[in-house]
Amino acid sequence: MRTYHCFWLLFWAGQPHQSFLTLLSKRTSGFPEKEKVLVLSGNSRRDHSRSKRSWMWNQFFLLEEYTGTDYQYVGKLHSDQDKGDGSLKYILSGDGAGDLFIINENTGDIQATKRLDREEKPVYILRAQAINRRTGRPVEPESEFIIKIHDINDNEPMFTKDVYNASIPEMSDVGTFVVQVTATDADDPTYGNSAKVVYSILQGQPYFSVESETGQKTLSNNDRRGKIGCTYQFRAPESTPPDSPIGRIKANDADVDENAEIEYSITEGDGYDMFGITTDKDTQEGIITVKKALDFENKNLYILKVEATNTHVDPRFLYLGPFKDSATIRIQVEDVDEPPVFSRPAYIIEVKEDVPINSVIGTVTAQDPDAAKNPVKYSVDRHTDMDRVFNINSGNGSIFTSKTLDRETSLWHNITVIAAEINNPKQSSRVPVFIKVLDVNDNAPEFAMFYETFVCENAKAEQLIQTLSAVDKDDSYSGHQFSFSIAPEAASSSNFTLQDNRDNTAGIFTRKTRYNRHEMSTYLLPVVISDNEYPIQSSTETVTIRVCACDHRGKMLSCNAEALIHPTGLSTGALIAILLCIIILLVTVVLFAALRRQRKKEPLIISKEDIRDNIVSYNDEGGGEEDTQAFDIGTLRNPEAIDDNKLRRDIVPETLFMPRRTATARDNTDVRDFINQRLKENDTDPAAPPYDSLATYAYEGNGSVAESLSSLESVTTDGDQDYDYLSDWGPRFKKLADMYGSMDSDKDS
Repeated sequence: MRTYHCFWLLFWAGQPHQSFLTLLSKRTSGFPEKEKVLVLSGNSRRDHSRSKRSWMWNQFFLLEEYTGTDYQYVGKLHSDQDKGDGSLKYILSGDGAGDLFIINENTGDIQATKRLDREEKPVYILRAQAINRRTGRPVEPESEFIIKIHDINDNEPMFTKDVYNASIPEMSDVGTFVVQVTATDADDPTYGNSAKVVYSILQGQPYFSVESETGQKTLSNNDRRGKIGCTYQFRAPESTPPDSPIGRIKANDADVDENAEIEYSITEGDGYDMFGITTDKDTQEGIITVKKALDFENKNLYILKVEATNTHVDPRFLYLGPFKDSATIRIQVEDVDEPPVFSRPAYIIEVKEDVPINSVIGTVTAQDPDAAKNPVKYSVDRHTDMDRVFNINSGNGSIFTSKTLDRETSLWHNITVIAAEINNPKQSSRVPVFIKVLDVNDNAPEFAMFYETFVCENAKAEQLIQTLSAVDKDDSYSGHQFSFSIAPEAASSSNFTLQDNRDNTAGIFTRKTRYNRHEMSTYLLPVVISDNEYPIQSSTETVTIRVCACDHRGKMLSCNAEALIHPTGLSTGALIAILLCIIILLVTVVLFAALRRQRKKEPLIISKEDIRDNIVSYNDEGGGEEDTQAFDIGTLRNPEAIDDNKLRRDIVPETLFMPRRTATARDNTDVRDFINQRLKENDTDPAAPPYDSLATYAYEGNGSVAESLSSLESVTTDGDQDYDYLSDWGPRFKKLADMYGSMDSDKDS
């Protein structure tokens, strides 16, 4: 009878040296820890007679598969001729320059923008140069340096075959060769232990063993009666957080108290670093916990060997040992719906600013990590692209422009792309996309400022009167180079010449001797400015030149201002404009005077609600024909002469007053008494407003000695009135005496 056995082999790659890992932990922005400064030499290394080295250098080293959030720092270029005034510009060329490796043209700092893979390219050769920013000329010769990529253990070993088949006769001796297995590792075999392969058996013990370094499998035990031990089965969702328990195991011990205390440990298995085990001191159970995040798609089954050992062993009974036992634990990882995962942690896209609308500029990709591989749709987070400059194809993740780009307005656009499962949109993830707009020569150079200069009337020919300079909104790799010339249509007839200095400046010179400001006070000189980029851009700018009177040293005395008083200095249009201004000024003065006159006619008191001081009118009508009693008019002119206690009108009185009734003036009262009485009435009136208001005191006098002549009072008498006394009043009342006296005669008759 033959028994067939299957076995599994486990191999792993060695880790980098401990000192190397320690160095990385101290610096997250790149490798190495101490900043390297690359100082390139302008002289040959074989020249031993030089007094100093202008440039010195060494190799740079970078760690592959860098996962930091910032760009990985490489090193620094520096020239001895760099005085720190910004006059030098550092340039990088060679493998990956401008794309994979970028340089700060001002400081010389070099950074890597992407993750590097040593297996793809282990060495990069670059060239560095320092140039004068203004002239574009190199200040040092171009030098070459190397960036080497240090290997990390990022590749797992791979067997040369998917399945190895072997056979062995039964009852073979221990140590019999069974099969040779071979695995390879793509990591660097010359650096660290990343490419070192170690073999071990996962299943097949105790019958077979493998030589850990050569991979030779041999028969280690032909005893088929070996004890296997018990097996535990656990399930853990892949979303289980680290340090979470997933199950318990229990080893039985017949002893009690401290003799029954058990310590659990994981001795071997393919999940040795993924799981841990602790002892519950109360129940003496082993608690299995998760140490690292699980991934169903990467590995869904782990097999561990766990050992339970007594913590207290009596030496007298060691011969009865061993005081331990082992068990096998199978942990099945369960799939959990996870959001899509992008192929990169961030994307950097470069696009020229003249790219047409709807042009695809880059693509992002994301996949559902679950076994179902649900389809993914893409969208742009509009909070990061408020102007909707970009859009994305929801199906394939291609990003395209929806508006024109302008590097001079926005050099970088930082947007966020969202990937969500179509079947479950709640499962989504986000990735930043950095879009750099590359410059295109689409702007013409222009004057650095508005130029308005002057030329003296007594100027000589070939005399410099103005130096011009220009600027350009576009960026230039080697620096701007402008050319200046007078516009062709004005070159032949111009009274001035222009000289291009070939350093982005130009000078304006006089073309003749003496100028007359009365004949021509102002010249407009059109100047054409062109750049040397592709495509060439040019613009026409105008320089205003005024003719001025100057002293013999060329100092300006006066310019066109004299034309205002010169007989021929004013044109007809200027005279008309001056007259119109004078007319408008006169009309304004007349309207202003009319408005002032109208304001004087306005009444002092506009409404009853006016809170200003108002007019108080005292209308004294006198006492009639027989009223000859004199009175003091000074009382009206000086009301403060009345010494009476007054109540405050801005405080509501606490006592409710009865409606005010005007008292009857006393007989034989004069104006002073009358006004006194009325002032008291108004001062004690609670309904009076808390400000000065119009109050009329109409004093009618003391009355006539004849008292009232009205017949209205006769209504109150029961009998007839006797009017005989009218005849005693004199001839003035004769008519009345005849009228009333006759009425009495009629009644008597």
